[in-house]
Amino acid sequence: MSAPAREGLLERHFRISERGSTVGREIRGGLATFFTMAYIVVLNPLIIGTQPDSTGTFLGGGDAPNLAMVAAGTALVAGVMTVLMGVVANYPLALAAGLGLNAFVAFGIASLPEMTWADAMGLIVIEGLIILVLVLTGFRKAVLLAVPPQLKTAISVGIGLFITVVGMVDAGFVRQAEGGPLGELGVGGFLAGWPLLVFVVGLFVIITLHVRRVRGAILYGILGTTVLAIVVEAIFHVGSQTDASGKMVNPTGWGLNVPTLPDTLFAAPDFGLLGNFNLLGSFDKIGIVSASLLVFTILLADFFDTMGTMVAVGAEGDLLDEDGNPPESQKILVVDSLAAAAGGAASVSSNTSYIESASGVGEGARTGLASVVTGVMFLLATFLSPLVSVVPYEAATPALVLVGFLMMQQVKEIDWDDLGIAIPAFLTIILMPFTYSITAGIGAGFVTYVFIRVVRGRARTVHPLMWLVAVLFVLYFAIDPIKGLLGVS
Repeated sequence: MSAPAREGLLERHFRISERGSTVGREIRGGLATFFTMAYIVVLNPLIIGTQPDSTGTFLGGGDAPNLAMVAAGTALVAGVMTVLMGVVANYPLALAAGLGLNAFVAFGIASLPEMTWADAMGLIVIEGLIILVLVLTGFRKAVLLAVPPQLKTAISVGIGLFITVVGMVDAGFVRQAEGGPLGELGVGGFLAGWPLLVFVVGLFVIITLHVRRVRGAILYGILGTTVLAIVVEAIFHVGSQTDASGKMVNPTGWGLNVPTLPDTLFAAPDFGLLGNFNLLGSFDKIGIVSASLLVFTILLADFFDTMGTMVAVGAEGDLLDEDGNPPESQKILVVDSLAAAAGGAASVSSNTSYIESASGVGEGARTGLASVVTGVMFLLATFLSPLVSVVPYEAATPALVLVGFLMMQQVKEIDWDDLGIAIPAFLTIILMPFTYSITAGIGAGFVTYVFIRVVRGRARTVHPLMWLVAVLFVLYFAIDPIKGLLGVS
């Protein structure tokens, strides 16, 4: 097919000139979006690939992390679903494993008693299918009206603070103090060891790039800090924190990986995680009430993020209609719902729309062709998965701190003078990092919100769905006493 014919085909399908763009702008925009959000190929494995389930098994079925496999699956699903978004919805929106959502899967689901990674990913598939039904039937409006906007904001802020704590703990910047407070700075209250210095340098590098508004700051920060870590290890031979059995033998050593140059930069991707999910296993393991609450919690975070992201990206590119809705919004939501289910089916956590897509729109992207370009880049990235096994915690976790800050910025949207929302929001935010449980934070916020409405004599203003969820969370928190009363072990 000749170049003019190809351009004619692209024009007819994507309506490029109609939206005031060109093929060149779409390609540049697609590349900008990819380099802005490519960090997820590294961060997602570090979040879900390094945490064992309740049985001590890591993703992929082994007794040790397989980060390359998780990275390959992460890039594959992101690539396929982003291409689908471009072709079907014709919208410059990219998708990948959702930050916050993946932390919830790792720390709030897979670690529950008797739960496995396959069970956890089964819940993600169910959540994606439920969202799809909500979209197709129009019931999404009911969900939108059920939860107060500021309580949704508190959930996002709490997850941001939780991610920050996870990053600092994984890097060893904050550690559990023996016989003392919850945590202490570094080793014995001091920032000891070269790895912690690398973490601090990496954090300031990422902060510098971000405040200088460098697109791709997170990705460049991870790459630059990894190079620094490789140099430090080559000179000082720091070694790992743990021995082959996982026992701590070197508190000032590297966490997760010892940074050394890989034998190869490219390798055939291992997609062994695909299909590794158990659709209904969690209902047998933790019960119908607990499993349903977990699905609802994931659904809330996923669904509202998508609505906000697609509108924000559309506003950046002047793509919204007079009612403030993106073109083909139904198709956008359908693809996003399928992406959530696909992420669970591929065992890489729920995939959702990324606000980083706005960087591509800022480069001129206005159509789905940009998404196709971004998706193709993710597919090519599946061959770079060996690089993930080089990155130590100390080089990657500064990015988690910055992501936590970005999510924390939304706290200003909460009305702290309104005690009816401020107290539930406060409990939501602080309980997530303090209990290492996103579920605990959300549950406390929901129950407290309904409780305050009742004591204020405003029970009738609570949405029926909020009543239902609050009651379910009360049962969730009181499940052990209830079992005791019923004589159930």
